[in-house]
Amino acid sequence: MEENIEKSSETKYIFIFGGVVSSLGKGIASASLGLLLKQRGYKVTIIKLDPYINVDPGTMNPFQHGEVYVTDDGAETDLDLGHYERFLGYSLSKANNTTAGQVYYTVILKEREGQYLGKTVQVIPHITDEIKRRIAVFDGKFDFVIVEIGGTVGDIESLPFLEAVRQFAIERGFSNALNIILTYVPYIKSAGELKTKPTQHSVKALMEHGIVPDIILCRSETKLSKEVRSKISLFCNVDEESVIDVYDVETIYEVPLVLSKNNLDEIVLRKLGMPENTLDLEEWRTFVRKIKNPQHKVKVALVGKYVRYRDSYKSILEAFVHAGSINNTAVEVELIDSEELSPSNCHEKLKDLDGVLVGPGFGRRGIDGKICAIQYVRENGIPFFGICLGMQCAIIEFARNVCGLKDANSTEFDKKTTHNVIDLMEEQKKIFNKGGTMRLGQYPCKIIPGTLAHSIYNQDIIYERHRHRYEVNNKYRSLLESHGMVMSGLSPDNTLVEMIELKDHPWFIGVQFHPELKSRAVTGAPLFIGFIKAALKHRKMKEHKLEEV
Repeated sequence: MEENIEKSSETKYIFIFGGVVSSLGKGIASASLGLLLKQRGYKVTIIKLDPYINVDPGTMNPFQHGEVYVTDDGAETDLDLGHYERFLGYSLSKANNTTAGQVYYTVILKEREGQYLGKTVQVIPHITDEIKRRIAVFDGKFDFVIVEIGGTVGDIESLPFLEAVRQFAIERGFSNALNIILTYVPYIKSAGELKTKPTQHSVKALMEHGIVPDIILCRSETKLSKEVRSKISLFCNVDEESVIDVYDVETIYEVPLVLSKNNLDEIVLRKLGMPENTLDLEEWRTFVRKIKNPQHKVKVALVGKYVRYRDSYKSILEAFVHAGSINNTAVEVELIDSEELSPSNCHEKLKDLDGVLVGPGFGRRGIDGKICAIQYVRENGIPFFGICLGMQCAIIEFARNVCGLKDANSTEFDKKTTHNVIDLMEEQKKIFNKGGTMRLGQYPCKIIPGTLAHSIYNQDIIYERHRHRYEVNNKYRSLLESHGMVMSGLSPDNTLVEMIELKDHPWFIGVQFHPELKSRAVTGAPLFIGFIKAALKHRKMKEHKLEEV
């Protein structure tokens, strides 16, 4: 017998599916719709259902999956949760991301504990019941729960999720559930027209699983003509008003404005029988306008080992957009592969930059290039921002080239190093499983008064998100400080170094945490805002010197 899910008259569920190809922007569409409903005064949250068997993306290579997004409560999640938080403007939790791995793991544990009373454990009802339980976790707490189903319709691993959604809609009643499919309408250059057939096939595939779309979002390079929309409406059995084109725009933050212009939020509210409260997008419009029409411009580098895949640093890149808007500045980000940096080319690659961010990562590969970049910007007064591994590399570089410890290193890279200025955290030394065992989630950081960090945050205690196993070795703290490094942020018990800066440098900050994970559209993140402000000041100083010459 299927698990009985208690119905709620308060919460409405919106399911968003993908068709044709991946990477169409289901996450952006989900986040944009969430923003529109929130700005109409509703309480909204978003859940991501990922069909892969990994329990979480924590052990995946960034080239395969992009960045791992970490929540306040320490969950390693899909990067789409970053979009949700950036658009909605508030923090989500581990309950907002469910993977097939988590679902199967939970069901198998229950089976081993004898909770199924001798029954044969099957995909239906046991796996689908567990999926439905996870969908309903916010029941009664929000007006709307938007549920994004990862992958595309037709993927074999998505089948249990589609079946669970089909059952869920029946149990809740169709007045409480709404289905949206995001599809691709390609432009065939040789034919000179947009083709609707991929959309037709995607909708057909979805309907074969018993799910009928109420709204079709059509991704395309250009706006759809009335003729194309009418054709999709006719062949996909959806009213023409509910065929909405989502065409290419300059910035992803423009998508909510496009969807609002096409009345998506009004259509959703009408179909679900909810009042159409007043929509307030003025602050968002101002934010987008400043992105598209900045007064200033800076060029910064992001030095990392995963730069061939931009999604590996998604939150950092978006944090630059937020900080740029707040500083009324266009931020041009040059992605530099740290493996390609060396003392022989460092000057040529970095000399024209207004700032350098050395990004997070794991493993020995590309470390020499990161250290080379940090030495160059330290010696040349270029604003520097190091995040997690970027901060650790700054410690290594400073220990080697300023403190005279030529073989200073991290035990992550050289277990036999004489001077392990970066070492494995004590609690990590007893851990052998790789998944979900790092120092994860939000922790407090005490900021030292009178430091650059304190002037940026203007707070004594901050809370930032972490994802690491290695830390600054306290044995070397006094040596580093005696040569001009400032430990400007510490754990409340003073045992962990959270932030560093340099006394004799215009703007040099390294952090053990990930401030990009708490950067929000409109409000940004303090360190990124400060970094871009410093980069802009550096650029103006260079321009002034050139004028004098």
